[in-house]
Amino acid sequence: MDYYLITEDSIDITESLSMIDDPQTGAQAIFLGTVRNEYNGRQSLGLYYDAYPAMAQDHIKKIGEALKKEFEISHVVIIHRIGELPVGAASVLVAISAPHRDAAFAAARAGIDRVKREVPIWKKEHWADGISQWHDDPNNSGDVK
Repeated sequence: MDYYLITEDSIDITESLSMIDDPQTGAQAIFLGTVRNEYNGRQSLGLYYDAYPAMAQDHIKKIGEALKKEFEISHVVIIHRIGELPVGAASVLVAISAPHRDAAFAAARAGIDRVKREVPIWKKEHWADGISQWHDDPNNSGDVK
């Protein structure tokens, strides 16, 4: 089963793995991105992800379809959360099943790399010093108290 979702809800890892379960495959690879407690040496309290859900979901579906054409894989699940996420929360999941591990690993790696590079999802960091800042702001002019 292929599944693509942008959601404010928690990512259910068990359910995601059940979607790629297939007796014809011998490998499952999963990438789970979580919110860390620091970024570039600065303490973080969490993140806010924002997106136009329909547009972002369309992008992740296109990524999944491209992965299936490029790699010998059977199933793809890509889920990305939006909204407020605390440190430790799962923010993104890419799960792949394939007949063999090499294809599963390669497709999972390519999948998360493309999601990070191509999907229009914006991330605001909440720093421990009370400042919040959108990522990709080269001048730090996005600092907000």
